[in-house]
Amino acid sequence: MTNPITEQLGDLVIGIDHIAIAVADVDASIAHYSCALGFTLLERSEVSGDHSGMVYAVLKSGSSTVVLVQGTSPESQVSKFIAAFGTGMHHIAFAVKDLDAALSIVKETGGSVDTPVIADNGIRQAFLQRDAASGVRIELIERAEVPFSEKNVEGLFRALEAKDLY
Repeated sequence: MTNPITEQLGDLVIGIDHIAIAVADVDASIAHYSCALGFTLLERSEVSGDHSGMVYAVLKSGSSTVVLVQGTSPESQVSKFIAAFGTGMHHIAFAVKDLDAALSIVKETGGSVDTPVIADNGIRQAFLQRDAASGVRIELIERAEVPFSEKNVEGLFRALEAKDLY
């Protein structure tokens, strides 16, 4: 039996935008993804919230994008994630055609959104509540062929930090 609401959400998902991986050593991880797997480093940056921060690196190989994230202190949400779950997949970001419609369907089906929509030129994104069964957080992102926005990365980081979520 099919569910028309979830079929509608499936119609809005157009692919995987990126996978974020929580790491203990971003430099060693950059080296591994670059040397062993052939990824190219596009960007390395640091963002801060009110109480903590994170370093992140965006790497790409073909159509695959990986974002490596490392907390800058034990209070960082990334450090808290690693303490709770270990290193590994922090979140997966699904590219969607229409973020507002996708979020509406998520809410209709009983899902929760943990952040407001964070937007910059050509990019809008929001985090959903972490899936209790898998430990994975889902991000929905609507992007118009633009790179990552540090403004958005910091906005999402601050929104999760404000709720003490990781």
